[in-house]
Amino acid sequence: MADMDPQLLSFAERQAPRYTSYPSANHFDASVDAGLHRRWLSTLDQATSLSLYLHVPYCRQLCWYCGCNTFLTHGGDIGDFVTTLMMEMDLVASALGSRTVGEVHWGGGTPNVLSAAEFLRIIHHIDFWFDVRPDVKHAIELDPRYITSELAQTYAAAGVGRVSLGVQDLNAHVQEAIGRVQPFEQLREGVRILREAGLKEISFDLMYGLPHQSTGDLARSIRLAAELRPKRIALFGYAHVPWFKRRQRLIDATALPGANERFDQAELAGRMLNDLGYQSIGLDHFARADDPLAKAALEGKLHRNFQGYVAEASRAVIGFGPSAISHLPGGYAQNISTIGAWRRAVEANTLPVSRGHAESAEDLRRGAVIQSIMCNLEIDLGPWGGWDMFPEAYAEVRPFAEAGLVEIHGDVLVVPRAARQFSRLVAMAFDAYGQSAPLAHSRAV
Repeated sequence: MADMDPQLLSFAERQAPRYTSYPSANHFDASVDAGLHRRWLSTLDQATSLSLYLHVPYCRQLCWYCGCNTFLTHGGDIGDFVTTLMMEMDLVASALGSRTVGEVHWGGGTPNVLSAAEFLRIIHHIDFWFDVRPDVKHAIELDPRYITSELAQTYAAAGVGRVSLGVQDLNAHVQEAIGRVQPFEQLREGVRILREAGLKEISFDLMYGLPHQSTGDLARSIRLAAELRPKRIALFGYAHVPWFKRRQRLIDATALPGANERFDQAELAGRMLNDLGYQSIGLDHFARADDPLAKAALEGKLHRNFQGYVAEASRAVIGFGPSAISHLPGGYAQNISTIGAWRRAVEANTLPVSRGHAESAEDLRRGAVIQSIMCNLEIDLGPWGGWDMFPEAYAEVRPFAEAGLVEIHGDVLVVPRAARQFSRLVAMAFDAYGQSAPLAHSRAV
């Protein structure tokens, strides 16, 4: 394909946050500790419904591309983890009291390293402490290589409604280059088992920008994935940050696609998914028209948090497990990342918080603007004081406007659908913290 315009190329090569929070987690610090987190929990409005996030940090194999907080398990450490996780729930519940739960999300790591019995221990503990609504939105991330009929039936019986599968790529040579071999036949069998158990709401994660991955390879992965009819597909650009994640040093950096090809891959994937019946959602999600995410996007009710795009905002997210992040009125609190230190804090009857960020009124204002850009690809700055309140942002977005990547109509800023890949850069123009840690983020495209 033709080389990208030099100006667009320079934009695409810039680094930018993914804006699953504002500020991004790399700006959290030790000013938020266990005591402040407890105060936030204890003063939470009794009427507020909770969203629970459970981080299972273990994997049976560490994939080289992964930037998540994960550790290799040999099996014997899982039981201790489950016990500690339940003890952390005890600590949180002692500060909160009994509360209604409307959402439960399991991430990792690999949540299906938990046996059916271990998973149910945690479920029963949640039910003991919290009032879980009958219509709870319950989702889990799974490694398709370790799906069994017993686990699928257990998830269905426990009320899990949505399953997200880490697919990434379906070409053998790319899988070998990222340390994650999972043949298409294995994925297809996992999907069959899930559906047979009654789990119909299935999502796939795919990636572009992987080593030895061509546009043709990506197209093949999309075609094969679409054959299995997932309701949603998330498409993420690989972030090569070996200085941050040591395991990525196993990836041959010389085999990574250049900026031109990454852009071509992202554009091709978007067109293909649209042609296959998936609607573009925000920056990097695609969904069938009847999916709640697509409906939320159409109605302007889309939101973004650490789980990606969601159909409903939650005023209170409680994170459990190493590195898990809570978001409450007041700010963000992140748990200790290492399993041993997290366990020692919990065993000492201390909320295992290591850092966070207390939100100011200015944070809330800028966060709302960034949220609108990331979710709706537009923002009306009028209710937020107009451009006069964001003079530095206006200077930042003018080059994007000149390049056709944004449109400015008075106080209204619009990112054209064709320029959605650059929305992170546009959002960063409003970020008061964004320029202070450039190496912490992935390329914009």
